[in-house]
Amino acid sequence: MTGTDASPSFRLVYVPGATPAKWVRIWNERLPDVPLTLLQVPAAEAPGALRGGEADAGLVRLPVDRTVFSAIPLYTETTVVVVPKDHVVAAVDEVSCDDLADEVVLHPLDDVLGWERPPGEPAFERPATTEDAIELVAAGVGLLVVPQSLARLYHRRDLTYRPVVDAPKSSVALSWPEEATTDLVEDFIGIVRGRTVNSTRGRTPAQPPAEPRRQRTDAAGTRRKPAPGKSTGRTPRSGSGGPKAARRGKPRRRS
Repeated sequence: MTGTDASPSFRLVYVPGATPAKWVRIWNERLPDVPLTLLQVPAAEAPGALRGGEADAGLVRLPVDRTVFSAIPLYTETTVVVVPKDHVVAAVDEVSCDDLADEVVLHPLDDVLGWERPPGEPAFERPATTEDAIELVAAGVGLLVVPQSLARLYHRRDLTYRPVVDAPKSSVALSWPEEATTDLVEDFIGIVRGRTVNSTRGRTPAQPPAEPRRQRTDAAGTRRKPAPGKSTGRTPRSGSGGPKAARRGKPRRRS
């Protein structure tokens, strides 16, 4: 982006469930001449895409290697269990992990919650992806515990979900390689953090200094004095300090 003749561009990688649309819209309004390209990758592949230079920044799931990446946490998601609509869990507002102890709970290979073993009984085998696990829930094979955004992403009319109050949670962050903090990365950070276009942290053009007030000069370049009789802007003191004292009238002669 810098040091080359190529036109500037910005590449943003994001993981399933993350929703960059609002920030992309603001980017297009503020920097219409800098195209923003989106690239969705599985959560486990996002750090590699950033490290390999495939993207300038990314919306990723924490944790990330902080010796390599800078990260700004954005939000933490509610964790939910996905169940068929006619399942007993659908009749309550929320559940705990203990409530799922007698259920088969699927554990996809792309799980993002980071637990070694979900609650409940393990399935015969682990589904390859979360999307595959959703299909198995619809088929009545088991239940699935995921961040709420993934339950919404793979929503089906025959399924619903409920919060799991004591399950691990997943956080989403804006991340980029620390050694590649470019001006465009700073621009996107400002958008994500809600800075206005005129923010002091933004890269707005510097305003030219105001011109000093010019004094009136004559043809020789010397400062002109106010003409006689014209006000100088000063208020004269009252009393004898004025330019001329008021004249007293003559006393009348007594008859």
